[in-house]
Amino acid sequence: MAITFQGRVVAPGEVKAEALVSHGGFNTLASFQMALMFGDKQVKCGDQNNPDLYKKPMLGKALCLPETIGSTTGGMVLYTACALGKQPACMLFSKPIDSLAASGAILAANWTDSNMPVIDKLGEEFLSYVKDGMTVTVGADGIVTVE
Repeated sequence: MAITFQGRVVAPGEVKAEALVSHGGFNTLASFQMALMFGDKQVKCGDQNNPDLYKKPMLGKALCLPETIGSTTGGMVLYTACALGKQPACMLFSKPIDSLAASGAILAANWTDSNMPVIDKLGEEFLSYVKDGMTVTVGADGIVTVE
């Protein structure tokens, strides 16, 4: 059974991917550090403080998150991940995205060839419903379908 959620488009695009879910805040720097500094090709999450994601590959996944936390470098980290082709398929937030993460996603959408749609304000129901391994489809209009 498919359920749809309406969010706000932060970075445009359409994609279909497998969900990877975190119920804790997403520390962008800690999560991508191993992949960006040491060449982890699977882009495994390096944030040991996020048990939902730690050591799980993020490359090509629909990252389903409440919000980002942590470093002021978050936007640059997202932009760099996209520029190097090490981004998730999309980032989907139940809460409003913070301005730093939004800036990185918007810069990546405009300055790289990556396709990483970012949708926020999907609501707590979204994060309660979606589970690892479910199929997530992101439409250009901010509609996210989970099945």
